[in-house]
Amino acid sequence: MSELRERPTVLRITEVGEAILGRTCRTAGEEDFGSPELARLVDDMFATMYVADGCGLAANQVDVDLRLFVYDCTDEDGVRHVGHVLNPVVEDQEPGRRLIEDVEGCLSVPGANTRLARPARAVVHGVDQHGEPVTIEGTGYFARCLQHETDHLNGGLYLDRLSARDRKRMMKQTADRREKVFAERAARAAKAAKAE
Repeated sequence: MSELRERPTVLRITEVGEAILGRTCRTAGEEDFGSPELARLVDDMFATMYVADGCGLAANQVDVDLRLFVYDCTDEDGVRHVGHVLNPVVEDQEPGRRLIEDVEGCLSVPGANTRLARPARAVVHGVDQHGEPVTIEGTGYFARCLQHETDHLNGGLYLDRLSARDRKRMMKQTADRREKVFAERAARAAKAAKAE
């Protein structure tokens, strides 16, 4: 008989300026792996990411101090990748690596986005929710997602990679667009609740 699980909960997404986004998250350990609480958190994070129309979400973006992120993103060949990783570490990049400049935004900086150069390929090592080792390789936008979410768990935002002038411009964008973004998220959450 299969175990009945509660419907996932859409969690509040933390926003730029909140302290948890600026510090390194706690490493997951044996007490976390395989726990129902961790399984529930992964489910809740996916539900939250989908309602927010994102392609990745880190645990500190839902106010949880844990080195975990979920993703649902396509690579440069259009292949969809869906999963989660705990304790992610991005492999060091070789000098002269190929960079791709593309539009980047963040669910914790609602409504703001700008072009940002990142390596075209990324390899992340970590573990799954049961503590089993995983290696994830991404290209194109998926590589950007892997790097962006790992940055979150290290206490960084994509804004930190921008000039002071561009950061100021992003903060103005989010101030101007925040209410519209939140209204769209609320509408998607209501629609998802009706569908169940």
